[in-house]
Amino acid sequence: MIEMLTKLKQLLFSSLCVGLLAHTTPGYAVLTIVINEGQVAGMPISIVPFAMEGVGPNEQQPADVIDADLGLSGRFETIQRSNFLSAPHDFDSVQFKDWRLIKSEALVVGKVINIGNSQYEIRFRLIDVYREKQLAGQKFIVPANKLRKAAHVISDIIYQKLTGTAGAFDTKIAYITVQGVEPDRQYLLRVADSDGWHPKTILESHQPILSPSWSPDGRRMAYVSFEKKRSMVFIQNLKTGKRVRLAEFKGLNSAPSWSPDGKKIALTLSKDGNPEIYIFDLATSNLRRLTHHTAIDTEPSWSPDGRSLIFTSGRSGKAQIYQISVTGGPPKRLTFSGSYNAGASFSPDGRTIVLITNQGNGYKVGVYSTKDRIVRELTQSRQDESPSFAPNGDMIMYATQQGGHGVLALVSIDGQVQQTLKFQGGAVREPAWSPFNL
Repeated sequence: MIEMLTKLKQLLFSSLCVGLLAHTTPGYAVLTIVINEGQVAGMPISIVPFAMEGVGPNEQQPADVIDADLGLSGRFETIQRSNFLSAPHDFDSVQFKDWRLIKSEALVVGKVINIGNSQYEIRFRLIDVYREKQLAGQKFIVPANKLRKAAHVISDIIYQKLTGTAGAFDTKIAYITVQGVEPDRQYLLRVADSDGWHPKTILESHQPILSPSWSPDGRRMAYVSFEKKRSMVFIQNLKTGKRVRLAEFKGLNSAPSWSPDGKKIALTLSKDGNPEIYIFDLATSNLRRLTHHTAIDTEPSWSPDGRSLIFTSGRSGKAQIYQISVTGGPPKRLTFSGSYNAGASFSPDGRTIVLITNQGNGYKVGVYSTKDRIVRELTQSRQDESPSFAPNGDMIMYATQQGGHGVLALVSIDGQVQQTLKFQGGAVREPAWSPFNL
């Protein structure tokens, strides 16, 4: 019996009190980042505090955001400011010897200028210290309340220029926060910036909320909520808060997953007596059953080209990953090692599948190579769940347990960089990273 489905069935008779909310928590720091031991050092880079011309003392310093972004990625070693020998704000004032002395390979400088009407002009320069040349530079004009977002955009530009891969800092994450104890326990579905700032509560409930899934355009979210003493799948507009019920059949309604074109949703239903994979066409409301087996089939996830789905099945006697064409037919088994492989999804390029695997020493985040067809563990913890790729494919966010408390964590695709995100205010679980186009 697949563990996730067992937990879902145990919740089928829970009662739910739901309230749709559209408020934003104040923009204070809501997480602590813990860099795990054994992290591989990245490129040394210095982020000089920007000149803040006509800007109030309480405004966010862009350099702080950029420093945190690049440090969190694990691809950079941000040099401590106490080591800086000078503090330039433009290219012409850079003394390159000052930065070579502290072994900084790259340098970021900039200014924020108050131009009136609550508008800020932001300028930045990314500089190659050893070649003494500018690698990137840009000017933005943004409203005051978008200063932090602009800093994330700068981080993305720097990341792409220095790594060749698009940055994913100006994106969002969805997650479930669990607060309090029974009978007053609260479950909150939240959306926040990728670094945990500006959390917005999408749904609040006294009973579990599960499986948040972003639409490809980032405007809607599908999720499972327990109402009327049963599980139901909803789709909610994140801007307006309006939602519709997608599935409320008798039995299990779970694990929604959007197709790459946003026109269909795959999900698990037991309306015909056994949990199977179905595809729901959002335009026509046509529901089509895809799998037919006496075992439990669940957790569908689309391939990037939209031609197939991977899913978890117990048809071999243990939870393993299978792949099936969206047109139907016999599924192909992908994973064979270990006693448990589940919760799988593709990387954006389709070359890798992330999953939760148990190779005999606990439930860990693992990756399956579609080329080599092997599963490789990435983490050292023993209670991992719900892995989700960043939209650039470089990092994976997942839920885990530390000291009996639910936290979110990050691991690089090669397993060399591992960091923990400890949110304030309750246990955190079921992360889902947004697409780029928000």
